Amino acid sequence: MIQPNSGGNKGNNKESNVLKRIGLFIKADAEAGKKADELQAWLQSRDVDVIRETSPRPSRKFSGKSKSFAPPDLLCVFVLGGDGTFLRAVRWIGDQNIPILGVKFGELGFLAEIAEESLFSAAEYILAERFDINPRMRLQVKVIREGRELVDETALNDIVITKGAFAGLASIKTYINDRYLTTYRADGLIISTPTGSTAYSLSAGGPIIHPEVPGIIITPICPFTLTVRPLIVPDSVSMKIELEEKSSDIIVSFDGQACLEINNNDTIIIQKGLHPVNMIMMPDQNYFDVLKAKLRWSGARM
Repeated sequence: MIQPNSGGNKGNNKESNVLKRIGLFIKADAEAGKKADELQAWLQSRDVDVIRETSPRPSRKFSGKSKSFAPPDLLCVFVLGGDGTFLRAVRWIGDQNIPILGVKFGELGFLAEIAEESLFSAAEYILAERFDINPRMRLQVKVIREGRELVDETALNDIVITKGAFAGLASIKTYINDRYLTTYRADGLIISTPTGSTAYSLSAGGPIIHPEVPGIIITPICPFTLTVRPLIVPDSVSMKIELEEKSSDIIVSFDGQACLEINNNDTIIIQKGLHPVNMIMMPDQNYFDVLKAKLRWSGARM
């Protein structure tokens, strides 16, 4: 059942005589579009209003917050696509407490709760409001340039600071609660949530963290000094990041969906966000079973 204290979903409960509304956020793909057509017809046959949104392509240039947001009265949002589509759907929802369910239509990913063949059985559970919600923390990031707030963004997976293809090592000064930690000389630095621990951070040698563990992971990318290792800090800290002088061709990205070129005049502030993402959990789904299957541990297969 819906958890009564699971991130503000109370406002999505509907009386039986009130029309339910469900959002479909769809990968720009023929297969996903066809399945969305089937799901839309199935929902409408049950007197459910459907709001559709096609996933835009990620931008390599930061253009500010999205001007298109999900309607606030949605019971939930189905995401038909891979992890990239899911992350774009999270941006579409914004800070609203709308539950979200990922349906796998991409390659290996960790954000989809169900596979395509389980879509309609999951929809039955959702229409009966027989599901749990797992709040996933987001990171809040602000970029301050010469005393002016340039960016105020959130990320479910990670924030990545990385150098361009032909730049030398980045020198990234890092502070925890205003106390100097170290200067990472590396190809880049990943700041990730537990949800994002199985994304880019894992590829860079970072640890896997259960989503309910309250921490933030700092993972250097190909550090110059081999003694520099990934670090987990409490999710209560505030991080400050600056670049050393003469730094150039350095990019900060937010969930890989938008990016901004930064320089040594910029200060990046990162801390736990105020608004989690309310991810729908189906009955009998187990995080460790999903983890083993997706990483093919002990011969497990999807």
